[in-house]
Amino acid sequence: MKAFLIVLVVLVIIALLFGSSFIGRRNQMAIKREAVNAEWAQVDVVLQRRADLIPNLVETVKGFAQHEEQVFSEIAKAREGYMNATTPSDKIAANSQLEASLAKVLVLTENYPQLKSNENFLRLQDELSGTENRIAVERRRYNQTVQDYNTYIALFPNSLVASFGGFTRNDAYFKTEEGARQAPKVNFSTTPAPTTAPAPAKP
Repeated sequence: MKAFLIVLVVLVIIALLFGSSFIGRRNQMAIKREAVNAEWAQVDVVLQRRADLIPNLVETVKGFAQHEEQVFSEIAKAREGYMNATTPSDKIAANSQLEASLAKVLVLTENYPQLKSNENFLRLQDELSGTENRIAVERRRYNQTVQDYNTYIALFPNSLVASFGGFTRNDAYFKTEEGARQAPKVNFSTTPAPTTAPAPAKP
């Protein structure tokens, strides 16, 4: 009887330790998952800010380049796709299309130098530049938070707790393949690059 009680006490202690560890790890996963959601909310705000700037930017550029309808139609379609996206994965994919279309609109300014002195365009350029910088910061933070969450739930024995607790891997990363996508450049300086005078010919 005494041996039975000892075994029972040991089993209870093991169960309590296991249960405490399970609860602690599960709570940590919940905290990390909420951190991912919070970081995504910050990304969503700055992406929406850029989407809100685009119509005014397009209208300003249209005033100088009315015949570039294909480019304007493309960015309108890309923006609509972004606005209709609901999940992080869908918004990330739609954002890639929007970035590519926005870059095409901005490239048009090289063909219309008078745009660079337009007050409204310059104001929008400054706002867009600040927004792009903020997007880069928030995207990096979001990716780091998602990576931290994914790493945590993949480690043993966390993977067992995640399986029982319903925590799954989050693959909604911002990914940039080499040479595939680049953030739109919004600095259109008209200052010519310095040139180096040729060296005098030797006699």
